[in-house]
Amino acid sequence: MSRNLSRRALPRLIALTAAVVATAAVLVPVSAVAAPGDDRGGASRAPFVRAIEPTLVARATLSADHLEAGPASGALASPANGRVGPWAGQVIPGFSAAIDNGDGTFWAQPDNGFGTKANSADFLLRNYLVRPNWQTARGGDGSIAVKRFISYNDRKRVLDFPIVNGDTRERLLTGADFDIESVVRAKDGTFWVGEEFGPFLLHFDAKGTLLEKPYSLTGAKSPQNPYLLAGETPRVRASRGYEALAASANGRYLYPIIEGSYADETDLRRREIHEFDTRRGAYTGRTWSYQTDQEPNVIGDAFTVRNNVLLIVERDDFEGDQAVTKRIYEVDLRRADAQGYLEKTLVVDALRIANPDGIGGGGGYGTGEVFSLPVQSFETVVQLKDGRLLIANDNNYPGNDARIPGTPDDTEFDVIDLDKVRITPSDVTIVGHRGASGHRPEHTLASYETAIVQCADYIEPDVVSTKDGVLVARHENEIGGTTDVSARAEFASRRTTKTIDGANITGWFTEDFTLAELRTLRAKERLPITRPANTAFDGLYQVPTLDEVIDLARHSVSCDGRQVGIYPETKHPTYFDSIGLSLEEPLVAALQANGVDRADAPVIVQSFEVGNLKELAGLTDVHLAQLVNSAGRPYDFTASGDPRTYADLVTPAGLAEVATYADGVGLEKSVMIPRTPAGALGTPTSVIADAHAAGLTVHGWTFRLENQFLPAEFRSSTDPNAPGDLLGELRVFVNAGMNGAFSDQPDVAVTIG
Repeated sequence: MSRNLSRRALPRLIALTAAVVATAAVLVPVSAVAAPGDDRGGASRAPFVRAIEPTLVARATLSADHLEAGPASGALASPANGRVGPWAGQVIPGFSAAIDNGDGTFWAQPDNGFGTKANSADFLLRNYLVRPNWQTARGGDGSIAVKRFISYNDRKRVLDFPIVNGDTRERLLTGADFDIESVVRAKDGTFWVGEEFGPFLLHFDAKGTLLEKPYSLTGAKSPQNPYLLAGETPRVRASRGYEALAASANGRYLYPIIEGSYADETDLRRREIHEFDTRRGAYTGRTWSYQTDQEPNVIGDAFTVRNNVLLIVERDDFEGDQAVTKRIYEVDLRRADAQGYLEKTLVVDALRIANPDGIGGGGGYGTGEVFSLPVQSFETVVQLKDGRLLIANDNNYPGNDARIPGTPDDTEFDVIDLDKVRITPSDVTIVGHRGASGHRPEHTLASYETAIVQCADYIEPDVVSTKDGVLVARHENEIGGTTDVSARAEFASRRTTKTIDGANITGWFTEDFTLAELRTLRAKERLPITRPANTAFDGLYQVPTLDEVIDLARHSVSCDGRQVGIYPETKHPTYFDSIGLSLEEPLVAALQANGVDRADAPVIVQSFEVGNLKELAGLTDVHLAQLVNSAGRPYDFTASGDPRTYADLVTPAGLAEVATYADGVGLEKSVMIPRTPAGALGTPTSVIADAHAAGLTVHGWTFRLENQFLPAEFRSSTDPNAPGDLLGELRVFVNAGMNGAFSDQPDVAVTIG
């Protein structure tokens, strides 16, 4: 099998832990291009695709403990990772923005220091001139030299509100005065700075002196805004102002971006881009809407690559192995979708960067042969003069320890090349079952993202409804075992007993919660005894909506170089119909809203019931799959008095009927190859050949690594939770003709030939 073949191809064993994802180019966005005949919903696969592979080519770091000249700083900083302030000089707590000078040096700007107005009065706002001594494949010590700095100041006394150093001649600005986060340089050498406390746009001369009063955003103040009136409600959330700032190609216009959603926003995933005219010194009134992958995500930085085209850093607040979103998307201000949001194209997933030369190796988490930037505050992207990308971090000194737990993260500059590769896809479709549920709590964006990292072709959300009709991803509508709801006193009264598909079930049910209520819960591992390592992620992640899962998939590229597919399962459709919360119509609406309601889209909708698949066949053109269990019958057959069972569906006649409304079947493993009384694999049935004869694709479920789920001959020991030979089991099924597999461990499953 050759899923990712190029001159810098990663061995597939490396891809077991983190796969390189091919993405779109910066200067000329290129979607992965499949050769004629590609069909993501069926068994046929293209001979090759062409895509872009982000590759680490240079890296340099500055010690987290580096101090620059100046008064002591950090007297009130929160101690962390063995560091306690004050420190005998000015800390450099990472870089939130950078400017390429084109001569090997950069202007690199930290933020307000230690995170808040209250603890940063002794931190001086500066812009540092730095020169990296890059570590590359040819050598280099990988250090960053600090050459000099400019200190931002108000010597001209343009500010009309109190500042920390207001009684001094220099009036040096501090982190208690402004929270600077982004910077661009004008044609005349002056600096425009995006700030969060206002939010303000600040204009400094080349030596750091404030030239004019801060430019406010009318009708949008933060709680820290010095002009906030008594009783006035802040519209910009605290620390969610201008984290990102880009300039037009000619420098006339600035594009500051509100980092988070407005306090009065109805769509908490919406972020607003503004336009500011530097000639007129005023906002133009033009705005654009950008939608993040999930509600908590923030905008880290922005950079203009050509007229109207911006790179945007989108990130979450997690670090290390908890990180989910550290991405660079490209947007064109002239292109919006049907909902009014800018179309975004993935350029780099900073959790999956090829590192064939071992640059930075041994430097902690994410510095292996597949490189990642798993820091909390991924806040810098710059396109260099040669077209490569510089990415960098704010390390929130001393708090972040993404690389080595207990050790503050260094400040790092990483240079990413975007190599074209030619990829030969696999003949076997791998579906991340509930994401990569063997590695992260199931049905979370973390689980789905991990599956994408591990080269899954599709991610699979089980779909249920909330009280207010929003489709969310949960294994069942009963959520006592997959969320922390049982520990939430405010929802204790929601515990109840219901009859679901003929079975009495006691617990908490999604249909009794609004989406807003469900958002207050956090996911947890469903099989804590079997997968104790996953419990380290309990309490971190929200329950995602179907819309968010589709968004993640359609904005991701698989290791095969194609758009990641989505494989949703409608859970208990007859039951949900009975309580007035039909699943089919909102599912199709979600596909339509995301532009994937097409026959050629990488979407397969599955169900254990028959009636709703037939209904869906009349509502959508995407591929459909009939799920078949090894026993029992579809519940809609039970409800309607139809005596047929699943066994009837997999007879030649039954499969011929399935082919009238579906494109494939999802078969429980023992339907294809039953087990003997001793628990070993027996003789294959004819069902795979019969399904193929009916024109149906065959995907099997569920392939898991632990001994308890494996046939006897592939178990490694008597320990039910120890890993066995999953690959060996898969080979038997693939050799029997199975076209694809659902797996909790896609990293193992993708290595099948």
